[in-house]
Order: sequence, then structure tokens, then C-alpha cells
Amino acid sequence: MNKIVAIAGMGWLGQPLAVHLNNIGYSVRGSVTSLEKATQLQQRGFDAYRILISENGIHGRTNVLLEDADYAVVMIPPGLRKNTGADFVLKMSHFLEEIKKYNVPKVILISSTSVYDDSQGKVTEEIKPLSESLSGKQLREVEDLFTTCEEIKTTVVRFGGLMGGSRRPIRYLVGRKDLAGGDAPVNLIHRDDCVGIITEILTQDAFGYVFNAVHPHHPKKSDYYIDKAKKLDLEPPTFAKTVFHEPFKQVDSENLQKILGYEFKRDLI
Repeated sequence: MNKIVAIAGMGWLGQPLAVHLNNIGYSVRGSVTSLEKATQLQQRGFDAYRILISENGIHGRTNVLLEDADYAVVMIPPGLRKNTGADFVLKMSHFLEEIKKYNVPKVILISSTSVYDDSQGKVTEEIKPLSESLSGKQLREVEDLFTTCEEIKTTVVRFGGLMGGSRRPIRYLVGRKDLAGGDAPVNLIHRDDCVGIITEILTQDAFGYVFNAVHPHHPKKSDYYIDKAKKLDLEPPTFAKTVFHEPFKQVDSENLQKILGYEFKRDLI
């Protein structure tokens, strides 16, 4: 019998992940936040349902999404950058209760490298995250919520800046002047590698771990984005000169190689 994967959050990453997992023999279900999106995905052949998670609870067909699932991949965006005052921890606690209710045994929780603070410099999975930002703190609380739950076995994946498909980080910087942080290292990952890492966790049954999922190449932001702009024939940004030493985080992974033996498919060019 095919293993069933429930993807909570079938968007920019969830859709290509679903296609790939279907192609290699998994049965995949997914959720989106609106009926219109669910209908569009169903018309394209996806097994998708509307599920809306709020501080007040969950509305939608969680039973169809989660019942009999062998794995849940939770990639629900926190939306904390919009400063809405949302309680992401409370929302995710509601969803965790549904996962427990339907006895899903194994979870991949998608988190972010923003759990680390810039002041921490070079970090690996062995370093305790110390972010002081609201988003970083809430993400870390959600990680703890899932990893300390005795009823499920959770692996946490902390993705760096996402690129690929419609996401080209350089487009947000075209022509901008005197940007700060030019000496900071980039911490990026391509969508193809996001799909690859999640797939390896599933196929190798690598649960109970934390993975920093960031490309191992870390050029300076100024070098990387100026070069990117020139290659795409865009107006390069300019960066302010660094007049004093600033702390910048560089996120590295020991576990991707040590536990998964993962080799990156896409470079940053």
C-alpha cells in the first residue's frame, strides 16, 4: 500500500513537492486556505482541500487531510512579517491537536533560519537559537511544541531564504541604493533542494532530527546580488560601506550530510 503524505500548505513549495512525491509512489493530499484555491488545484489533478487555521480554531476538512496519513508535512506560513499581531503558536497548537487526534505518527515541520539571531555568527544545528525578534521567538516556540509532543515524532527543517520559480531575491533589490549589510553572507536555498531534502527525510525515515537547510556556499550579499543583477541585465543595487564590524549569521548544516548524505542539486548562480 502506498504511504500517504498530508501536506498542510500546498503553495509555492507544497505543489512541486506533491508532484514529485506522487511521481515516486506516495499518495499525497494537501490543504490551502481558500475554497477557490482548492478548486483550482483539484482541477489540475491535486487532492486538495480548504483548511483555515486561526487563533480561534480550525475550519475545514482536517479529517480528509489527516485521516490514515503516514506523514504530515507542515509548511504553514506564519505571516508574522505583516505585523498583524497573529499568535502563530496558538494557531499551530490547534493544528497539532488535529494531528494527534487523527494519529499521524510522523511530522516534518518546516521552520526558518530566522530562529537564529544575527549576533550568533556561524551556526549549525548544535547551536541553540537565540533570536530576539517576535517571529523568531514564535517559530522557536512552535518547534518546541512539536518536538516535545510525545505522541508524534517530528523532524524540523529550517529553510534559509527561498529561491527558484517565481522567487528571485534580486528583484527586490534592483536599483536600490546604500543598502546595509553588504558584508553579510547569504543564506539561501533553491526550491529543488527544498523538495529534495524533504523527500530524503521521508524515504530514509529520518525523524527526530533538526536540519538547517541552506546552501553551503555563502558569498557576501554585495558580491552575490550585484553579480546576479548584471547577469540578468538589471540595475545592480549599491551597498553602503561597512564602517565597523557588524555581526552577521551564517547558517550551516552538519546534519544534512551526516544523517541524510544529502548533496545539493542546485547552486546559487
